[in-house]
Amino acid sequence: MNEHVTAAEAKDRTDNRKSLYSEAFKKFIVQDWAPYSSIPPVRLASADWTAARHDRLRAAFPGATLVIPAGPYKVRSNDCDYRFRPHSTFAWVTGLGEDREPDAVAVVTPDAVILYFRPRCARTNEEFYASSRYGEMWVGQRDSLNEMAARTGLECRDIRGLADDLSGVKDVLVVRDSDPEVTAQVDELRGGPDDRDSDLLRELSEFRLVKDEFEVSELRRACEATKVGFEAVAKELPNAVRHGRGERWVEGVFGLHARHLGNAVGYDTISAGGDHANTLHWIRNDGDLAPDELLLLDAGVEVDSLYTADVTRTLPVGGRFTKAQRRVYEAVLAAQTAGIEACRAGNGFLDPHKAAIRVIAEFLADIGVLPCSVDETLAEDGGYHRRWMVHGTSHHLGLDVHDCAHARRERYRDAELLPGMVITVEPGLYFKATDLLVPEEFRGIGVRIEDDILITDGDPINLSGQLPRKADEVERWMAALQG
Repeated sequence: MNEHVTAAEAKDRTDNRKSLYSEAFKKFIVQDWAPYSSIPPVRLASADWTAARHDRLRAAFPGATLVIPAGPYKVRSNDCDYRFRPHSTFAWVTGLGEDREPDAVAVVTPDAVILYFRPRCARTNEEFYASSRYGEMWVGQRDSLNEMAARTGLECRDIRGLADDLSGVKDVLVVRDSDPEVTAQVDELRGGPDDRDSDLLRELSEFRLVKDEFEVSELRRACEATKVGFEAVAKELPNAVRHGRGERWVEGVFGLHARHLGNAVGYDTISAGGDHANTLHWIRNDGDLAPDELLLLDAGVEVDSLYTADVTRTLPVGGRFTKAQRRVYEAVLAAQTAGIEACRAGNGFLDPHKAAIRVIAEFLADIGVLPCSVDETLAEDGGYHRRWMVHGTSHHLGLDVHDCAHARRERYRDAELLPGMVITVEPGLYFKATDLLVPEEFRGIGVRIEDDILITDGDPINLSGQLPRKADEVERWMAALQG
């Protein structure tokens, strides 16, 4: 077996906070441990779907060996790492989710799929108690090779044999951006980079554009969990107002349910009260909430398989919309409804945006802020409406909140919608408090409504439609939750 010392092991060994162990202690700590369970772990539900994914990869790269790393830990500060999440390409190929498996690598060959990872050591090994990277005392009980094989249905080998196993293989491609150390190993073995590495990453993105049944079921679960989180937030809004710094209170309440019902949040929660809603990516979440203002909450639960929801609701903090807030809200709702209606197989990916943005533009014309006609602003050389809705209406959703990001433009933005695709529909109107073109009654109001839409052979299915959207329904829902 190759005894190559990985960067992870080097970091582990040179930790200047590492304790010294006496010989007596070394003998003592390895004694009298109960044996590991002989009951095999439960096979992952995703394992029934990965073989078809492997076949697609082999068909796209005939004869090649494909190296798909999970990635290493990422340093937060000094010897403290961020919570690990595997690269989405690795999760899709292996079916592994949660925090599995740092430093692992999936290798798809013409004849097999092999999962390389660091299996647990014997408890008589110093790694058991001394390694903060892999030791059971530090990171919990790791799988053996047989246990991981039972879990995933894949052949499993020790990661320390990867370089030897790849040595002499003629045609090797790697997902370059996942694990720099593995990429460097592959480049050394084949004498440098290969331009087709980018093709591998692109195909792994494009394969995920259309979801299989397992993926759709996981996205449904993510939306259901997200509904619970939104309900908890609505119930807690009076406390969020009372305790101050209410945006953080909201973020914390939703995060509690995301961790309890899933793996985590799928992205940093946007908890934006009042004028903060007009900052599109407001994640500072440090403001107070006022009863006469709106809360724009953009949040999603990532379930243990790493599929995430992406939902936005704009809620009246005090439970009732003002006249001006309701007018803006209903304009956005009408735009979203038009966008969802356009989510049909055979339509272009941009058609939901075109449908939604026309409604937005018509509202802007109605309140007198457009410097031109609706048709002129919607023309290619127009775009004046983007002052109040600068973003697009849709993106693909799946393992990543902005899924399939490496797909070609002609397969994504310029492509037709296909059954099995899941996209968001999320129009908004953002009237900054400092925007003097906007009628004063609307300044400081920001509204976005977002749902996760499954494309089918017939009508679109709103996976997150359990949460109310109409203004009256939102008010009744909040009143019921708050008692």
